[in-house]
Amino acid sequence: MKKCLLPVFILIVASSVSAQKLKKKPLDHSVYDKWQSIDNERISDNGKWILYVIKPQEGDAELFITDNKNSSRTHVPRADTARFTSDSRYAVMLIKPFFKDIRQAKIKKKKPIEFPKDTLGIIVLGKNNIEKIPAIRSFKIAEKASVIAYLSPADTVKKPAAADTSKKAIANTIAPPVREGSELSVKQLLTGKTHSFEYVTEYQLTKNGKLLAFAVTAPKKSKNIKSGLFVYDIDRDTLKTISNGRGNYRSLVFDDAGRQLAFAAEKNPEKALVKPFKLYYYNTLKDSAEAIAAPYSLGMPDKWAVSGDGRVYFSKTGGNLFFGTAPIPKPIDTTLVDFELAKLDIWNYKDDYLQPQQLKNLQRELRRSYLAVIHPATGDKKLIQLGDPDMRDILVPDNTDAGFVLGLTDTGARIQSQWQGAADQEAYLINIRTGGRIRINDRLKGRYSISPDGKYVVWFDSKDQNWHSYSIATGKKTNLTARTGVKMGEEDNDVPDDPSPYGISAWEQHDKNVLIYDRYDIWSIAPATGEAVNLTGGTGRKNRIIFRYNLTNSEQKFIPAKTTLWIIAQNEENKQWGYYKKEPGNLSALEKVIIAPNGYSNLQKAKNTTNFIYTKYSYRQSPDLYTSTDLKNEIRLSNTNPQQAQYNWGTAELVEWTTPKGFHSKGILYKPEDFDPTKKYPMIAYFYEKLSDGLYNYIPPAPTPSRLPISYFVSNGYLVFAPDISYQNGHPGASAVEFVNSGVEALKKKPWVDGAHIGIQGQSWGGYQVAYLITQTNMYAAAWAGAPVANMTSAYGGIRWESGVNRQFQYEKTQSRIGATLWEKPELYIENSPLFQLPKVNTPVMIMSNDADGAVPWYQGIEMFTALRRLGKPVWLLQYNGEAHNLVQRQNRKDISIREQQFFDHFLKGAAMPVWLDKGVQAVDKGKDWGFELEK
Repeated sequence: MKKCLLPVFILIVASSVSAQKLKKKPLDHSVYDKWQSIDNERISDNGKWILYVIKPQEGDAELFITDNKNSSRTHVPRADTARFTSDSRYAVMLIKPFFKDIRQAKIKKKKPIEFPKDTLGIIVLGKNNIEKIPAIRSFKIAEKASVIAYLSPADTVKKPAAADTSKKAIANTIAPPVREGSELSVKQLLTGKTHSFEYVTEYQLTKNGKLLAFAVTAPKKSKNIKSGLFVYDIDRDTLKTISNGRGNYRSLVFDDAGRQLAFAAEKNPEKALVKPFKLYYYNTLKDSAEAIAAPYSLGMPDKWAVSGDGRVYFSKTGGNLFFGTAPIPKPIDTTLVDFELAKLDIWNYKDDYLQPQQLKNLQRELRRSYLAVIHPATGDKKLIQLGDPDMRDILVPDNTDAGFVLGLTDTGARIQSQWQGAADQEAYLINIRTGGRIRINDRLKGRYSISPDGKYVVWFDSKDQNWHSYSIATGKKTNLTARTGVKMGEEDNDVPDDPSPYGISAWEQHDKNVLIYDRYDIWSIAPATGEAVNLTGGTGRKNRIIFRYNLTNSEQKFIPAKTTLWIIAQNEENKQWGYYKKEPGNLSALEKVIIAPNGYSNLQKAKNTTNFIYTKYSYRQSPDLYTSTDLKNEIRLSNTNPQQAQYNWGTAELVEWTTPKGFHSKGILYKPEDFDPTKKYPMIAYFYEKLSDGLYNYIPPAPTPSRLPISYFVSNGYLVFAPDISYQNGHPGASAVEFVNSGVEALKKKPWVDGAHIGIQGQSWGGYQVAYLITQTNMYAAAWAGAPVANMTSAYGGIRWESGVNRQFQYEKTQSRIGATLWEKPELYIENSPLFQLPKVNTPVMIMSNDADGAVPWYQGIEMFTALRRLGKPVWLLQYNGEAHNLVQRQNRKDISIREQQFFDHFLKGAAMPVWLDKGVQAVDKGKDWGFELEK
């Protein structure tokens, strides 16, 4: 008997132990802070070294440096903002203070200058030791040399020990430390040689690492330190003053060769009410910098000056110097008494932009500059003004030595953007030598670009739905895509506006061909003739695979000749991702490298080798970093979120159904990892527009800004359904009913769906659809509507306060999809407004509507709440103080995550009602009692 029972006993015990091991805990709200993501991944130019940062949602990051075999590994706690030097010998990084120390500084309400400081870290690749330099604000690396410069915060400048301002050092003076500037150090990594300078405000290295330019603001009473702009020859250890005087020096820039320097500066008296800038120019053959552009300079518009906020940069050969100009601002009248002044905004129907938009963009407009160019290397000091208030947008080709730029103007069409969205534009070629303009197109709705070499202008005409080119050399216009026989605008466009283009991918070297997307394939088209070749051979359309070119080197402005094209692909049917490649010179063969049930990031290629790095992920697989030369033989470098194995996670699968009107639709169904088909599960439908392309997206558990935290609910025993929605113009509400309800009904037929306990959740446009759906059906046991529009008639004329623009265009042309004005078709606005049908609602509904929402007026939530309250319907409203359309502050995100869980747990699982849901929280208890306790 014992012999027979013993194996059975062992089997039972083993099964019990196994079951215990397999039992995983559900996610809770305490897991968020430590959940990790990958950031700042980089590969060295020689392909041997890889760095990446693992960041928790809240806490201390970790930098890892490894070789491409993952055999040598260096770990630097709290490091971030890391870079390799061009010779692939060093890694330089900022090491952040401990998160807990920053937190304590905030708790103690310390001033920013009293906060713990960053530390500079320098590592010799292949060695584990790290050189640390404390108290650093910023650093720069020479692009083509192992030379770095770094700046300490102003309050950490040490007391100098000696004085020598004649040649070598403005540093090492006997003056007391001040906060007018910081200590700047320059270090040659190969030799370890370092030199420092005090009271520096701006600095810049040449690409070759031979020169350092920096501006100094000396203490006012100092006798030993000079203010000005200096150039330090790093190899020769010599210092040269190129501009004297205390002032505001900005935008220091060298040309690529390191022989020319330009900067903007103003040296006006401190009490001056207006302080116009000048543009200064210096080259290594000069003794000092000279002002080459200033008020009243040749070519400078009247009452204009150089902008201190404009970008300054040389063309590639150094022949052209681009900079910004702007009208000199009007001085403030200091004789006026502030408390006696009226304060108001004057709205005028002739204004280009509404007052809220003007006020929202006020600081940007005060800093706005208009592009100009000058040619100092030739001695020509005449300024050529390229842009102006009527032509603000100037597109400069990547070949900045080209003879023309592209100017775009929407002057005269800006008022119409109130209801049209983007304004129509006119396009001009502008000669950078003369400033002369040639009109390319009259006003049209288009998407413009200029080719990298500056030989062609290309645009998409929204009316004829084709791409066109203009040859700058000949003036010839060519329809580039008419002969392809396929649509270049979105084929499944479902808004009442012209379809948007799929886009331009890239240009081949010397502007030979431009790569243009259709829905699936990539076309290589000659801009001069329109001769078109389907680069992907029609494979995309034939197999419903979406191909998009992956630019593996972000610094490349065009596709080099004889290079392998790497093309990221997604199968439209099963949503799988992968890569194809096309070898140079082969116009027909497209090689499939990999298509797999996961997602891929863009490939990042080493500059001088064929080594790639990329992340790979799925709903079940946390994103990790990989390296490979062919994407088939890969090495996994990271291991993010190992703690996920402890938790009941989930699965994601594609589901399909047919709507009542015969439309085929898709969606994602998320199930718990421990899903049991013999049980019944509550389900939440979460939707926006189309979400199924994200089938393989990883969704980390995180406190939600407003959306449904899918991973959390799935882990806690819910099914989550994310249906795709297509829309009929004029009837967005009915379209949501058509697709969402039919998808839910299809899933309700499954024996494991608890059809009596289904909820819906949506945010913004999704929140609107939630509000509409509950007026059309009682099938949902609970609904959560974040930032919903309840009344389209009152929202139509409102303002999107985050941008200051009017909302009319949204209803007539874009997402709201009415396609007509309120006075043309008022019946559609009423039909699609949940407010007018709220008496039919029987579903308990939670509304989130925040008082600083810049997208949806928060009174929309109030209209919905007060109406349902009057009707005696179960309704609640969460108003987060000072919060935006989507919650920004992490403490508020954590708060709403708990409330969302408690809300659905009560209505879909029968859990006890929390106090805040049952009795509310009175204003006298605000900030003291959160009401999270569950009723007995």
